[in-house]
Amino acid sequence: MYTRRRSESDPFTDLLFNALLGFTFLFLVAIMFMNPDAKSGIIDPKAEYILTVTWEDNSPDDIDTWVEDPDGKVIWFRNPEADLLHLDRDDRGQLNDTITVNGEEIENPLNQEVVTIRGVVKGEYIVNLHYYASETGKVVDVNVRLVKVNPALEVVYYGVVKMEKRGDEKTVLRFKIGTDGKVSNINFLPKKLVSIG
Repeated sequence: MYTRRRSESDPFTDLLFNALLGFTFLFLVAIMFMNPDAKSGIIDPKAEYILTVTWEDNSPDDIDTWVEDPDGKVIWFRNPEADLLHLDRDDRGQLNDTITVNGEEIENPLNQEVVTIRGVVKGEYIVNLHYYASETGKVVDVNVRLVKVNPALEVVYYGVVKMEKRGDEKTVLRFKIGTDGKVSNINFLPKKLVSIG
């Protein structure tokens, strides 16, 4: 009677086992490369509305953005978050305007503050600018732009305002967001938001 030894293995089983080992190895290598190093200075793009405040490139003057949400919460450089309202970038003129790219320091000439509203919250929003610091002593022309991001990019408001001197505060935009996400009632009725000198 012929008996088969158990130590012998089927070549097809060996092939399947080796293929499984190969796929497992490739999967583990892929997982290692899926988690890149964290990058600093990245703005979270998840937003429904983006408010951008810009002024002359390379200007040493510091213009600050203050925004009040429908609940009366105010964001500014010392309080950059309130619920779905975020000050993603606070620009201080030429201060801290260098970035490192591939180990080389590069000066960023752009003067820009960015505020995002990361959800549709019904009510009125008030946007004020504050001429926080003046190195030049000159009038600064500031561009204010409000963009609705979803479902398609739409510029809701664009305007230019003159900030006359250090300490000036101006209401540059008031608007309402409805439950449908539409912006309405754009006006410029002044309201003081700045609580510092």
